[in-house]
Amino acid sequence: MVPSKAGATDAGGANPSAPPLWRLLQAAAGVVAAVVDGESATAAIARVEGPLRPGTQALAFHALRQLGRAQALRHLLARRAPPAPADALLCTALALCWRDSEAPYEVFTLVDQAVEAAKRGAATRAQSNFINACLRRFLRERDALVAATEQDPVAHWNHPRWWIARLKLDHPQQWQEILQANNTQPPMTLRVNSRRTALAPYLARLEQAGIGATAIGEYGVVLNRPTPVHEIPGFDAGDVSVQDAAAQLAAPLLIRSLGAPRVSGEHPLRILDACAAPGGKTAHLLELADAEVTALDIDPVRCQRIDDTLRRLGLHARVVAADAGQPSQWWDGEPFDGILLDAPCTASGIVRRHPDVRWLRRESDIAQLAALQGRLLDALWPLLKPGGCLLYCTCSVFRAEGEAQAQTFVANNTGAVLRAAPGHLVPQTRAKHNGVQDNLEGDHDGFYYALLGKGAGDGAPALRA
Repeated sequence: MVPSKAGATDAGGANPSAPPLWRLLQAAAGVVAAVVDGESATAAIARVEGPLRPGTQALAFHALRQLGRAQALRHLLARRAPPAPADALLCTALALCWRDSEAPYEVFTLVDQAVEAAKRGAATRAQSNFINACLRRFLRERDALVAATEQDPVAHWNHPRWWIARLKLDHPQQWQEILQANNTQPPMTLRVNSRRTALAPYLARLEQAGIGATAIGEYGVVLNRPTPVHEIPGFDAGDVSVQDAAAQLAAPLLIRSLGAPRVSGEHPLRILDACAAPGGKTAHLLELADAEVTALDIDPVRCQRIDDTLRRLGLHARVVAADAGQPSQWWDGEPFDGILLDAPCTASGIVRRHPDVRWLRRESDIAQLAALQGRLLDALWPLLKPGGCLLYCTCSVFRAEGEAQAQTFVANNTGAVLRAAPGHLVPQTRAKHNGVQDNLEGDHDGFYYALLGKGAGDGAPALRA
């Protein structure tokens, strides 16, 4: 993590073993440049040297949450953008220091170290004087420059113009609160493994360890401060997992819709978790009921993450690397009692955890992903037993990927019944609740849930090659 203002100094740093700030700024600017060029921040951060990675991620995520403002300020300081590496470094510095109350370091330190980063970088050395001049002018005229960008919605909300317009249309009462929540840093939330412990005793255990936390939902614990997982009591033993509170609703919704007891050794349910990686929902299903779970994902590498997750928790599922949309390649012909489809989506509900998403997505992605979601629903529905339930969910707040998708499916499938489910959850912080009826009390991401019941007369077809 990047040290706070109180602990931050110049290149020497308060901590002699910590990387100098100019190196972190170089690396963070590299991540920002990669995102602007269309690459995910996750991939760019993975290439950063290990000792630099935590600080780089913290600075890069901060910069990406404020990139719209930073680019607007850079336009005022220099209407013609400098070469991409210099532009990324300048915008990173502006994003970090435009609002003094949220700057991770003293603003003068950030400016000094950004100039140092420019001088020491082969790709930015020729623009170091330009970067220095822009940042010094910014320090002199900061209030006026910030005020001049305030009328630009991309600068004000730090989201693309089309994204803002879509939220206004989809959530006319909450769009501003959604955007505000997206620009905050999310908390670290745990899910208690109900096979091993319960919420109240685990909260007491955290208190004894000096870790502040509050409960959310039936199984969730929101930590007051992020903590390395191996320092969390019982994490290595499988007592808890990291999972946002909104995502924790999936397994209980499906299990209860099937009338299953919490844990039963008789007649285990047969459940498909489609698009299952990295395995959090698979594990939660197995924590709540004795079930035969098939965990499916198209990516073999991500399937390994499912195996790793289950191994830590002492759980077992049949993990299959295959395309959920091509059942003939992997289905054994035996219908499932329940299906969980956490479909690929824009990830517009988890932007605060992945701030690069807003800059990587294009408006056309919504229709393309909605078409994929529809194909997956159509492919998996025949695999469900009559009387069973399919839980469709996405980590999106766009209605085309949520409510509209579910309504279209029900209209086109006479045997499908939309049962009671939360619908759209919008992201909210601890500081402010959105007042949305189905939202949890507390901090969580944006999500959508539709529980689709299958009529008794709507049978499953035979498997076709």
